[in-house]
Amino acid sequence: MKFSNLGRTDTKVSRICLGTMTFGQQNTESEAHAQLDFAVSRGVNFIDTAELYPIPPKPDTRGLTEKYIGTWLKNRNDRDKLVIATKIVGRMASSDKGGANWFRPDGNPPRHTKADIDFAVERSLKALQTDYIDLYQLHWPDRPREVFGFHSFRDFGVDDMVPFEDTLEALARHVEAGNIRHLGLSNESAWGTMRYLALSEKHGWPRMATIQNAYSLVSRRFDYDLAEISMRENIGLLAYSPLAQGFLSGKYRDGAEPAGARKTLFGRMERYEGGAAAKAIAECEDIAAKFGLSSAQFALKFVDSRAFTTATIIGATNMEQLVENIDAFDIEWSDDMNKAAHKLHVKHRSPCP
Repeated sequence: MKFSNLGRTDTKVSRICLGTMTFGQQNTESEAHAQLDFAVSRGVNFIDTAELYPIPPKPDTRGLTEKYIGTWLKNRNDRDKLVIATKIVGRMASSDKGGANWFRPDGNPPRHTKADIDFAVERSLKALQTDYIDLYQLHWPDRPREVFGFHSFRDFGVDDMVPFEDTLEALARHVEAGNIRHLGLSNESAWGTMRYLALSEKHGWPRMATIQNAYSLVSRRFDYDLAEISMRENIGLLAYSPLAQGFLSGKYRDGAEPAGARKTLFGRMERYEGGAAAKAIAECEDIAAKFGLSSAQFALKFVDSRAFTTATIIGATNMEQLVENIDAFDIEWSDDMNKAAHKLHVKHRSPCP
């Protein structure tokens, strides 16, 4: 297993991060523990979760993912060797606008206020049964903006947002208290990332170490601006959806809807179904086959090969998938593979942002 530093910190994380958003929805507690055990046995020390999980979010399952990880951690004696990452949700609409009035005890929609951060940190610590969180991330921004799967920018303004200063200062207090070791972003823009970095430098507050954004063969918007920030500012990418929510595994080709798959169970896949997506995804599978690889192996190793990637977040609903995904990182990435991936990108230009 290869390791990377978490941003400018001395914390080393495996290049593979185990994603857990299926725990509590598609995976039982015993299945979750089996995945965690296997991943650690293969050298993975990095586990990512969120207070929102499992996905899709529902009042009766929210928090089960952290709970399952917590019961697993409780029965181990190697907490100091593991890097546990979780996230506080971003801005949610109020209930009268179709939002989640069940997410906070007071019924108010979640924001990045000090009160929300204090509550969320304590709730996650309790669920995870740990004294500290290694990496605490802002799941998506507090300011009103499109985050998931948009092609063009729309300006909603920044008047109705919790100031960056308030959010970062509240997080800094938890770092000082020892509840959190490092901070990270998720689903953030170039502008938002630089604002946080500037405030850390100005006030001496903890620096954002990582950014967790979507990145795959068919979703490469990160390349256009955030990649340079990642490289120059040492804020490493934790790439989520490297398999485009399963589309790059080949299981949905030609409209297939296999039993138990996320698309079959829940839908919610619009990000990977529009425009030229199907054609680009099919071409990814064909390219992988030419190199004697499965589509999933080629897609995962591509993400791992990027200089700005700190870790690739993998997820699985069964052990067969998990084994294949972890094995993919042993592949040697070649110049010919890189050229093929580049040619694909030039032709299709991130059809699944």
